[in-house]
Formats: sequence, C-alpha cells, structure tokens
Amino acid sequence: MEIDIRAVRRLRESAGAQAAIEPMVEALCRYEVDLTAVRAVCDWIQYRSNFREIAMVRPVLATDAALLASTGAAQASVEGYELAMDLRRCARPETDVAAEVTAALSDAVHVTDGTGAGVGGLGGGAGDRVWLEPWVPGSASCVWRFNALYWQALAAWEKATGKEYEQSLPGGESDARNAAAAREVILDLFSCWDELASRRALPEELYVIELGVGNGGQARTWLDEFAELDHRHGRDYYRRLHYLMGDYSAHVLDRARAEVAHHGNHVSGLVLEATKLSGSVGFLAGKAFLVYISNVYDNLPSDEVAVIRGRTYLVQTRSYLPGAAADEIAAGFGLGRAEIAQLTERLLRIGPELLAESLPEKFTDTGQAVQFWRAVWQALRQAERYVPLQGLDTYLITPAVTGEILRPLLAAEGNVRMHVSNGALSSFADTLPLLHPFGRMVCHDLFTTRPGDYRDGFFGPGKYDGSVVNWVNGPLLQLIASRRGFDVRFSTFKQRSASNVKTLTVQVRD
Repeated sequence: MEIDIRAVRRLRESAGAQAAIEPMVEALCRYEVDLTAVRAVCDWIQYRSNFREIAMVRPVLATDAALLASTGAAQASVEGYELAMDLRRCARPETDVAAEVTAALSDAVHVTDGTGAGVGGLGGGAGDRVWLEPWVPGSASCVWRFNALYWQALAAWEKATGKEYEQSLPGGESDARNAAAAREVILDLFSCWDELASRRALPEELYVIELGVGNGGQARTWLDEFAELDHRHGRDYYRRLHYLMGDYSAHVLDRARAEVAHHGNHVSGLVLEATKLSGSVGFLAGKAFLVYISNVYDNLPSDEVAVIRGRTYLVQTRSYLPGAAADEIAAGFGLGRAEIAQLTERLLRIGPELLAESLPEKFTDTGQAVQFWRAVWQALRQAERYVPLQGLDTYLITPAVTGEILRPLLAAEGNVRMHVSNGALSSFADTLPLLHPFGRMVCHDLFTTRPGDYRDGFFGPGKYDGSVVNWVNGPLLQLIASRRGFDVRFSTFKQRSASNVKTLTVQVRD
C-alpha cells in the first residue's frame, strides 16, 4: 500500500501528526479490504474552514466520464480507493484517528453510489448525508454558486456578520494595499511613457485597469500616489489618465467608487464577469498600459486533475451536509430535513432577500434567510471521486483550450493532483489582448510556481468567510502566455515577504 505524505515539514514539526500515522495504518489493517487497492494521502489543510472531513475515501473509478454519463453513476465499477487524511486535525489530542478512518471506510459506498456497503462491500450504513447536487467536475460544483451569491448579496452577509469581508483575510486586509508597491509600478510606467513620448508614440489617453477592487483601498492608494508623483514629475500624465475599476460585486464597486470619488472623472467603474472580459472591456484591446489584478484568480472556479499510477483522472465532487449538521439546521429553523436541499437550491437561485419574501412562513426576514445560508455554508462538505479521462485532448479547460496543455506539467511529476484553474486561465487569456505592446499585467495572488509544489502541500479549496479560495496553477498560466508571445515571471511580494501572495508580471516577449 502506498502512503503519500504531502506535508513533510509539518510531519517533522508535529508530534501529533507523527502519532496519527500508526493508528491510521492499524485501522486499515483491521478493515477487510485489499490494501493493494488502497493508497493513503496525508495533507495538512491550513484552512480552518474547508470542505473536507478529517478522513474521507475517494473511489478511483474504472469507467471513463463519457460512459458514466450514458450508463449512470450507480453502474460505475471501482478499481481502487484513496484514503485522504487531514494531518492538522489528526494531530489534535481529542481526535480518534482510528475511529475516523473506520467511519470513512464504512461510508465509502455512499461516495460511489454503489449497492454494497463500505469498501469491498463490507461495513455498515454510515453515509448519513443530505446531498445538494449530483456528481460534477469541481468547477461546476454548487460551491461556486455559493461563491457568486456571496459577492452578489455581500451587503446582507456583512450586515449579519457585523464585519467587512476583508477582515476574513489573513491579517484582516489584502496584501496588495501597499503604497511602496504602487510607487514602484507608477515610476516604471512613467519611465515607459517618457520613452514613448520622446518618440511621439504615446497615446493621448492613458488607460489603467484594476480588476478586483476590494474596498477601494488599492485604487485610492494607487491614484493618490500617481497624482503626487506626476506633480513632481511634471509631465501632466494625471490629466490624461483613465482608471477603470472592474468587479463582479456591485456592492463592492459602489464602496470603491466612494473611496476614490475625489479623483472625479479620472475613474470609471464597471460590473463585469472576470472570466469573460472581452465582452465588457474589449474596446480597450491593445490600449491598457497596466492591468492590475489583486486576489481575483484564487476566487474563480477550478477543476482538478490527477495522475494515479500512470493514468489521468478528473476529480468529480458532490456537495452534501453531514446528517448531524442537517438535523441541527432543520431544528434551528423549524424545517424538515427533506426541505433543506430544496431550500438551498432556492436560495442559490433567488438570493436571501427574495427567499424571505417568497417564504415568510419559514423565514421572517432577510436576516433569518442569511442565517440559514451561513449555517448551510458552514456545514457544507464535498465528497470526491476520480473518473478516468479518455485523453487530455478530449478535456476542455476553456472553450478554446484543451487539456493537452497540461501534458508537460503532469508528465514530470508521477502521482500528482493539481488545479486546472479554469476560471483564472479563461480570465488571464482574455486579459492578454488588452495590453498595449508596452503594457504589463501585475497580479498579486496565491500562485503555485512549479508543478512539484502540488506534491508538497495543500492548495485548496478552502473557505474564506462566504467565498471559496484555491491557489492558482502558475506554471499553467506561463504555458498559455508563452504560446501567445508573452513572458511571465513570478516574484515574492516585496512589501510583505512572509506572505503567501506572489506577484505575477506579464509583458510582451522581446
């Protein structure tokens, strides 16, 4: 049996994590299962709010996705299992690791939709779950509908929690709100513009785009610094500046507009979909000297793919509420357990305000509907399974990019599981045409920077308040940019080197 520990440093540092390995193995040995068909994967999940149980079983299916679609999931044959462990929670003194493993093994049948009971047809009838969706690729999961609802109804969520969303970030604010970083970017722009002006090649209108405006702090910092530096520089660039702020959330955008109101007509705001930029800001193609993006890509939908023993799989997920949590929600809101899935679907479709208006007998006001939303979100977990891919070229990352681009990343790492970053890749590819030939993209976000990173740590998904976070597959963005004539480099976020945030910089290749 293979045991893959993806948290070697944490294992060395934590006596509790070290002590968890033995009871895990003992529980596996006591269970009547073919150990040659089982592999254990041990992560250290740093997100205290996440979608995983302490121990969970992921079936490895023998049937490809196309056949599953035509025959139904209940007929899927299983060729192996992956036992996934969270060493962080296993290291807690109160965790009974053996009991968690045994429960996960007994519950495995409910993950496959099979007809037996537990791994190998043994075990009891655990699987006390309220399912919220069918099996889907990760990017199509309902967690992304929750994520979209969070940004659409952010004002109602913040009213219920009593705090702004940025307070849920590590440190209570975005890493990108930094005057020194803004000055560095602005001075580089001035140098570029001075050179173009000397050749009479500088356009009259100078466009800068910011995606993911947060509370407007970054825009205010940047514009204030720009105005001051331009006054010293004496080239009157501020007069010609057009700063476009774009965000998915109208509430966030309104807050940002208020923050930069003193910059008047230099600033415009636009509600947009980050993965479909060409439809909203395509008129700026070839005109943007700077596209500034902060903490956007890690909040966009993503699939995951894996290579297990030389075969490539797509990770499918299925969201659910554990039975005990579902019963607690039902009791707290005076509902029947059978109503929860239907009400959750209605919430995701119409939002908390209309949910309360349409069902006053269940929710007295919007605030109570938000409390239901928060309770479901807090309890939500995801089951996972591996479905074989017929070929990488048959898998569409975006409508224009096939999985073939993943081949060099997967081929070099043996058994590995990585994010495809579908939403980030789509947004990134749509942003490149906006750049002026002398323009650049600067993006602060959570990036992996080499394929091997995925063998050494956990990179999502996790929960930030009411939203989803996944690290972004940086090498994949490098590949797509290289094919389109751009250079991509990653660097430490200089103003906070201890942060996990990296800076991605993109420019046209010389």
